[in-house]
Amino acid sequence: MSDFVEKVRRRAAETVATQSSFFDVSARAIVDCARALDVAFARGGRLFTFGCGGSAADAQHAAVEFAHPVFERRRAIPAFALPNDVAHLTALGNDRDFSLVFADRLRVLAKKGDVALALTTSGKSPSVVRGLSAAREIGMVTVAFSGRDGGKLAGVAEHHFIVPSFSVHRIQEAHLTLVHVLWDLVHVLRGEEDTVG
Repeated sequence: MSDFVEKVRRRAAETVATQSSFFDVSARAIVDCARALDVAFARGGRLFTFGCGGSAADAQHAAVEFAHPVFERRRAIPAFALPNDVAHLTALGNDRDFSLVFADRLRVLAKKGDVALALTTSGKSPSVVRGLSAAREIGMVTVAFSGRDGGKLAGVAEHHFIVPSFSVHRIQEAHLTLVHVLWDLVHVLRGEEDTVG
């Protein structure tokens, strides 16, 4: 039993260490990103999120946070998770090429000035990389969350946050915390009450 208690403590310590290091290094870039999102949303920009597997779930989570604020007196921001549309994803993947599923949807739905948030723990997911590349072509504000060494997203996103870990779990945990931090900063920049301590 004591072995398992120690495993719990070790994993929790890894989570804390990974996030502490990441946010310490990335704090200024996170503020810059929040300011860019604030400007985009003030001009009527909408948020489109996407990723595959666990990152698809995180993309859904991010869209819900922005479209349905959990705190009173915080305005909703139009946000859409592309992985939600299973019929379109499977149709495009079946009839064309799965690596184009997000790029094709953005070309139909998004416009210049919208925001694209791409999540991938490896930074190498072809559909995510191509989706973000399409977002750049459209003129969207591009944000990427990745892990390891950043993969193929390096140079594609204007705002790229790399969690330098090879653990998918530690990377995803940091990505979700980053969603919450950006969400909060955007609302504070919009002049809304700073309700999170």
